[in-house]
Amino acid sequence: MADAITGYIFYEIAALLVLAAGVGFVGLMLRQPLIVSFIAVGILAGPSVLGIAHSTEEIDLLAELGIAVLLFLVGLKLDLNLVKNLGPVALVTGLGQVAFTTVFGFLIGLGLGFDWVTSLYIAVALTFSSTIIIVKLLSDKREIDSLHGRIALGFLIVQDVVVVVAMIALSALGAGEGGGFLTFLRVAILGLLMVVFVALFIRYVATPLVERLSRSPELLLSFAIGWAALLAAIGHYLGFGKELGGLLAGVSLASTPYREAIAARLSSLRDFLLLFFFIALGSALDLTVLGAAVGAALVFSAFVLIGNPLIVLAIMGAMGYRKRTGFLAGLTVAQISEFSLIFMAMGVALGQVGEEALGLVTLVGLVTIAASTYMITYSHQLYGVFGPYLGVFERRRALRDDAETGAEGRDYDIVVFGLGRYGLGIARALQEEGRKVLGVDFSPEAVRAARAREVPALFGDSTDPEVLAHLPLDRVDWAISAVPEHDTGITHDDPRRSLIGHLREIGFRGRIAVAAHREEVAGDLHAAGADLVLRPFTDASQEAARRIAGPGATEEAQPLAEPTGQKELAP
Repeated sequence: MADAITGYIFYEIAALLVLAAGVGFVGLMLRQPLIVSFIAVGILAGPSVLGIAHSTEEIDLLAELGIAVLLFLVGLKLDLNLVKNLGPVALVTGLGQVAFTTVFGFLIGLGLGFDWVTSLYIAVALTFSSTIIIVKLLSDKREIDSLHGRIALGFLIVQDVVVVVAMIALSALGAGEGGGFLTFLRVAILGLLMVVFVALFIRYVATPLVERLSRSPELLLSFAIGWAALLAAIGHYLGFGKELGGLLAGVSLASTPYREAIAARLSSLRDFLLLFFFIALGSALDLTVLGAAVGAALVFSAFVLIGNPLIVLAIMGAMGYRKRTGFLAGLTVAQISEFSLIFMAMGVALGQVGEEALGLVTLVGLVTIAASTYMITYSHQLYGVFGPYLGVFERRRALRDDAETGAEGRDYDIVVFGLGRYGLGIARALQEEGRKVLGVDFSPEAVRAARAREVPALFGDSTDPEVLAHLPLDRVDWAISAVPEHDTGITHDDPRRSLIGHLREIGFRGRIAVAAHREEVAGDLHAAGADLVLRPFTDASQEAARRIAGPGATEEAQPLAEPTGQKELAP
């Protein structure tokens, strides 16, 4: 059967897609992260189980295109001013984590009986975290724009640069010292030239070009995909990787007014192509080779899952960030990357490490990627468990989080949590009614957008009791949660329910309103203690029906039907 499927590439891709849909559905029913399901698809399709995935070149091609599109979309949202503000913490955290993992990973390798060369290879391989997986998970959770998401993206970029340097150094071991140095110098110069090219493109070409292309949405989409693939290919050819090339492609269009339209059109294509990345990752695992390395792999996996987050948490705490921000950012480095396997494979090709070392790192990758997927997915729940014990990682006055937005010591009537379109609309409408409104959001970009529209706003997470404790709530009449609803129902860790509980715990005496889309969720929120449940779609539809069918609706609507300029509409 497997031979019949793999005799024609179309049959093979069709079988992989059906298998992915089936396994993904089972994972959804079991409430498992989709990434784990897709890696399971790769293992099932690989040589150790069904043996379906034989067209590795074609699958790898689709996977690499998905990586380029993913990093392109990340670059589209990359604010250069934010890069400047978060550059120091990204650099210090990224390099600190690499140094910590290398030193202690090397010592663990020696302690487990490996020779010093193999120990060094394994230690360096463990320093690389998977940018693709982390960005995908944070995007799915809508946390890529949060403070911890931006910091994580920053030190992942630092890690990617370290990957390039490590690969060049490894090549130098086989080509001679002089050749290695010249290779490094060439890549550095070409990388700088590409950055200069992108800067000139942003300054003189990007906006007028995209404005012209936007006249045809289909052409704009084709251009975006082609541009992402082109710069990713150039980055790979010049030696600093497809990831950084795709990221620069996104940055080059981030200043244009059409970046949101491009991002919206490409998100579905990104998810489809990344399926093949996870299939390729899973199908590359030969389970028959991994049995002998189980003991050592569990030790190294525990080191990556626990040690890497702790060092990030410690560094960020020392730099003045709150323990919550450090904890959430630290969880993103609790796995190793596909580059770790490539790095070890290069060592095997040079004859400096054996196949068993590659099998060991492969097993560590499988364990840490699966485990960290759950850790990132349930990061807020984990913080709720471990948060009380992390005070040692936080300064007495941790102000760096607040420095992102600044905190004003004013009195407010109403606090709105969540400054998306709905929350910001509520805040501005209340301001027009003469109420003093404060907005709170965990996205620095949303906070800046609110302030640009003259709505006082602070950075903060509504599920963080420490943030709530620092808010000026003494004279607040209403606390309103307009955070988007993502779940199919309310659970014990629902952010709205957490907000209600934390507000009552700190002695909030005002009333609480929360937004919900479904009737059963509204009832649960009332039972959890909400004084008012807002129904955005229901409320809007009822208001629209009232305006259309109510008394005087004809007269109210009449001015809209008159020719422009004949009658001025009432404000």
